[in-house]
Amino acid sequence: MSSSLVPMKHDKRKVKVPTITRRIPTFLPHLFLGQWVFILLLLPCSASAACNQLDKDALLSLALPLNLNWSSSTDCCLWEGITCAQDDQGRVVRLWLPRRGLTGVIHPSITSLTHLTHLNLSHNSFLGSLPDDLFSSLSSLQVIDLSFNRLIDRLPPSSNKISKLQVLNLSSNFFNGTIPSSILVPSVSIFNVSNNSFSGSIPIDNDSNHTSLTFLDLSYNKLNDTIPPGIGLCSKLQVFRAGFNSLSGSLPDEIFNLADLRQLSLPVNSLTGPINDGILNLTNLQTLELFSNQFSGPIPSQIGNLSRLENLLLHINNLTGPLPLSLANSTKLSTLNLRVNNLTGDLSSFNFSPLQRLTTLDLGNNNFTGELPKSLYSCKSLTAIRLANNQLTGQISPEIVALESLAFLSISTNNLTNATGAFRILKGCKNLTTLVLSVNFLFEPVPDDESLGDPDGFQSLRVFALGGCQFTGQVPTWLGKLKNLQVLDLSFNLITGSLPGWLASLPNLFYIDLSNNLLQGGFHNDLCGMPVLTSKEASDKVDRSYLELPVFVKPNNATDQQYNQLSNLPPAIYLSNNSLNGSIPIEIGRLKFIHVLDLSHNKFSGSIPDQISNLTNLEKLDLSYNNLSGEIPASLKEGLHFLSSFSVAYNDLRGLVPSGGQFDTFTIYSFEGNPGLCGLCGPPTVHRTCPQPLPPAAARRSNKNLLIGLTSGICFGIVFIVVMLIVWMLSKRRIIPGGDTDKMDFDTMSSHSATAVTPELDKDTSLVIVFPTNTNEIKDLTITEILKATDNFNQANIIGCGGFGLVYSATFANGTRLAVKKLSGDLGLMEREFKAEVEALSTAQHENLVSLQGYCVHDGVRLLIYSYMENGSLDYWLHEKADGASQLDWPTRLKIAQGAACGLAYMHQICEPHIVHRDIKSSNILLDDKFQAHVADFGLSRLILPYQTHVTTELVGTLGYIPPEYGQAWVATLRGDMYSFGVVMLELLTGKRPFEVCKPRASRELVGWVQQMRREGKPEQVFDPLLRGKGFDEEMLQVLDVACMCVNQNPLKRPTIKEVVDWLKNVGTSHQHQNKDQ
Repeated sequence: MSSSLVPMKHDKRKVKVPTITRRIPTFLPHLFLGQWVFILLLLPCSASAACNQLDKDALLSLALPLNLNWSSSTDCCLWEGITCAQDDQGRVVRLWLPRRGLTGVIHPSITSLTHLTHLNLSHNSFLGSLPDDLFSSLSSLQVIDLSFNRLIDRLPPSSNKISKLQVLNLSSNFFNGTIPSSILVPSVSIFNVSNNSFSGSIPIDNDSNHTSLTFLDLSYNKLNDTIPPGIGLCSKLQVFRAGFNSLSGSLPDEIFNLADLRQLSLPVNSLTGPINDGILNLTNLQTLELFSNQFSGPIPSQIGNLSRLENLLLHINNLTGPLPLSLANSTKLSTLNLRVNNLTGDLSSFNFSPLQRLTTLDLGNNNFTGELPKSLYSCKSLTAIRLANNQLTGQISPEIVALESLAFLSISTNNLTNATGAFRILKGCKNLTTLVLSVNFLFEPVPDDESLGDPDGFQSLRVFALGGCQFTGQVPTWLGKLKNLQVLDLSFNLITGSLPGWLASLPNLFYIDLSNNLLQGGFHNDLCGMPVLTSKEASDKVDRSYLELPVFVKPNNATDQQYNQLSNLPPAIYLSNNSLNGSIPIEIGRLKFIHVLDLSHNKFSGSIPDQISNLTNLEKLDLSYNNLSGEIPASLKEGLHFLSSFSVAYNDLRGLVPSGGQFDTFTIYSFEGNPGLCGLCGPPTVHRTCPQPLPPAAARRSNKNLLIGLTSGICFGIVFIVVMLIVWMLSKRRIIPGGDTDKMDFDTMSSHSATAVTPELDKDTSLVIVFPTNTNEIKDLTITEILKATDNFNQANIIGCGGFGLVYSATFANGTRLAVKKLSGDLGLMEREFKAEVEALSTAQHENLVSLQGYCVHDGVRLLIYSYMENGSLDYWLHEKADGASQLDWPTRLKIAQGAACGLAYMHQICEPHIVHRDIKSSNILLDDKFQAHVADFGLSRLILPYQTHVTTELVGTLGYIPPEYGQAWVATLRGDMYSFGVVMLELLTGKRPFEVCKPRASRELVGWVQQMRREGKPEQVFDPLLRGKGFDEEMLQVLDVACMCVNQNPLKRPTIKEVVDWLKNVGTSHQHQNKDQ
C-alpha cells in the first residue's frame, strides 16, 4: 500500500522564507496511524471471483505499460493491483497501482469501472487532465489518491453521487482553476489538494456540512481570498494547512471554535491584523505556523495557556511588544522562532528555565535589549540559538557551557564586549559546530591565546564567522589547530601582517574570507595546496548535513542569501581590499575545485598566470584594481567554461582580449581601465582594433631590401635583387588542390586575430567545395567571390561570434545570401581529417538543421559555408532584441521547440553516424524568415560512432546549458544534449537566460530556480509575463513538465529525443486523444 494516503507537507519552500528544521509534532504519528487504520478498514479483502468482462475490457483499454502482469488470457481479478468483490458478479472494486512508473493519460475507460471503491495511482507520471465524468460515474468511490503525478487542467464537475468518498488526495499535480465545493462532500475525512495551482476561494461556505473532515491541506496553491468563516463548522478538524498561497484578510473568529485543532499552518500569505486572544481557545494546538505574513500587534499575552504547544513559528511579521512572560508555561515547546519582527523589551527579564524541551530558539532581527538571559542556560535541550541583530550588551557568561547539546550559536550584530573572555568560555561548548559572532567586540584585539586551539576546545567547529568586528592584530595561529574548520570569515577587520600559509594545513577548509583588512606581503604558495580545493577526494568529504539554522556569511558585503547546508557555500578565497603584493603564483592552478577567487583591490603585479585556466570549476574571477601587466592568457577561454563573472579592470594589461567561450558574455566593465587592451570579438563593447604586425614574410622581405640597399648601390645589384624578390614571392604562392597535402601554412593569418584573408591572393589559391546537396542557386564558388561577398571579412558583416569562431554574412552578386563561419584554431585535426569530417557532416540534411553548403581551406584558415537564416538566433530574439521576446507569442515559441526537437532527433537517431551536438543553446538555434527553427553548429564538436559515446578531452558547452555530469566525467552523451535542450525549453517558457550573474547563487541559475518554484507548487510563476493570461497556460505547463524531465540531475532518468518529439507534438491535444479513444 502506498504511503501517499498519509497527509504530509511537501518539502517546498519559497526562497524568501528562511528554512527551518522541521520536526513532526508528537501528535502526528498518532494521527497518521489512525488514518492508516481508517484506510485499512476501508480496503476490501481479496477475492477469488471471476472477473467481470466489462471491467476487464475497461482495464485493458487503460493501455498501461507491459511491465504489469495483465494478460487478456487470465482472470483480471488475479492481475497486479486489482481486487474484485466477493460475489457472483466479480466486479473490480480496487485499482491500486502506486509507484509503478506509469505514464500517459488516464484513459476515460476508467469510468466504466462503476463498482470501484478504491483508486490509487499515486506517485506515477500520468499526464493530461482527468476524464470529465470521473467523479459522476464512479459513485462508489471511497478513496481516491492521484497524488504526485503530472495531471493538469481543472477538476471535472462532481455531484452528490460521490457521497461515499472519504479520502481525496490530489496533491502534487498541476491542477488549476477553482476547487469546486461540490467535491468536498460531507463524508470526506481527508482532503489534500496541496502543491497544485488552484486559485479562488477555500471551498467551504457558511452552509457547509463538513463534520467528518479531520485533515484539510490546501497549501502551495494560488488561493487568493479570505479564510471563510465556515471553517469554524468543521468541528472535527485536526489539521488545517493553507500556507504558501495569497490569502488575505484577518483570521476569522470562527476558526478559534475548532477545539480539536492540533495544527494550524498558514505561512507565506498576506494575512493581516492582530493575532487575537481567540487563539487561546485552541487548547489542543501543537503547531502554530503563521510566519511570513503581515500580522501586527503584540503576541497574545496569555499564549502560554496553550500548554500543548510544541512549535511556535511567527517569524517575518510585524509583531510588536515584549516576549509574553506566559510563554514559560508552554513547557512542551520545542521550536520558538520569532525572527524578523519588531519585538522589544529586556530579554534578560524573561525566564526561559521552564522550557526544558526547547531545542531551537531564534529571536534574531528584533529590538531586544539587555544582556544574554542567564535563564537560557538551563534549557539543556537547546541545539541552536540565534539572537543576532538585536541590541544586546554585556559579555558571554561562563554558564553557557551547561548547554552541552548546543551546536549552533549566532549572536552577531549586537554590542558584546570582551572577545578574549568569550572565546575562552565558548571553547567549553564541546559540540559547537557553528559560531557566528560578527559585528561585536569593536576594535578589540583579536584573541591570540594559543590555548584556544587545545584539543579540549573548538575541535567540532565547522563555521567560524568574526567579520565586521574591527579586530586588530594578526590572524591568530591557534586557528590552525581547528582541524574540522570548513568556513572562516575574518572580513572587515583591521588585521595586519601577512597572509598565513598555515591555513592550508586545515584539511577541511574550503571557504576563506579575509577581505577588507590590512594584510601585506604576497599570496603564500602554501595556500595553493588547500586539500579541499585541490583534491576531489577531500572535496567529496565536505559535510552535506543541514545546519540547525540557516547561516549568513560575509556580513555587510553579501546578499540576503542564507545557507542551510555548508555544501551550498561556494568553495572560495576572498582576499579583496588588502595590500597584498608580488606576483600571483603559478601554483594557483592547483586549486581545481575553487568556485570563487577574488584578489581585487590589492597591489599584485606581474602577469596573469596561464595556469588559472586549470581552475575548471571557477565561476567568479576578480583581479581588478591591481598592477597586473602583460596579456590576458588566451587559455582562460579554453579552460574556464563555468566562468560567469570576470574582471581585470584597472590594471596595466595589453594585447588582445580573448574571444569565444565565456568571454563573449562579459561586458566592457570587465576590461576597462586597461588602455592597452584591444579586440574585435569577445565583449561586444570592446572595439579598439589591435595594431596588425607585419607578416613574417613581409618583415623578411623588408629586411632583405634594406640590407641589399646598404651594401649595393649599383644598378645591376638593384635589378638582381628585384628579380630575386619576384622569384621568392612566386615560390611562396601555392595552390591547394582540394586534395592531399597535410601541410598548413599559418604565416599569413593567426586564428586568434581579426586579420582578414589577404585579398591580393590569386582567385585559384584555395578551392571552394560546394556540396551537391546545396539548395542555393550558387553551384560554383571561388575564394575571391567569398572575399567580395563578405567585403574581405569586414567586421561590419559579423553576424555571430561563438566558441568555434566568427560568422560572417556573405551577399553574392546574384543576391544570394550565405553564412560563412571562419573557424578558430585547427580543432586538433589535420587537413585531410578535417575535410573527411566536414564532408560527412554534409550528409546531415534535415529541414530543422542549418544546412552545410560547402567548405574551403584557405592558407590554413578553415571556412564553412551555411545557409543564411534571416531572423538570426533564438537567443537574439529572447534576450537581446529590444522588443524581440514580445514578438514571440506562445504558438511561435512552441513551433520553435518542436522544430528544434525534430532537428536534434535527426542528429541523434537517423543521421549516420549519429551526432552528439554537445553545445545545444538558444544561440545555436537559428530562425528563418518564417521562424522555423534550425539547429546550428552540430558536429563541430566531433562525431560519435553509432550507439556509442565519444570520450572528449575538453568540456564543451555554455554555462547554464552544461549537464551536471559533464563537470565530473569528460563524456559527451545524447542524454547530455537532452539536458541542454531542456534548458532551451525553459528559456522559451520563462524568457530568462540560463544563468544570470547578478542574482544570488540560489536563484541565478535557471534550472534550479524553476525546480524550486515547482517544488513550491507555483510553476505558472516561472512563465514569461509576456505569455501569461493568453489562454495557453495548459500547454505551457505541459512543456514545462517535459523540460523539467530533460533537466533531471540523473542522466538515466532523462527522456530520449524521440519521446520529447512525441510529447511536444501532442502538446494541447490531450482532450483530442481522449475523444479518439472513446
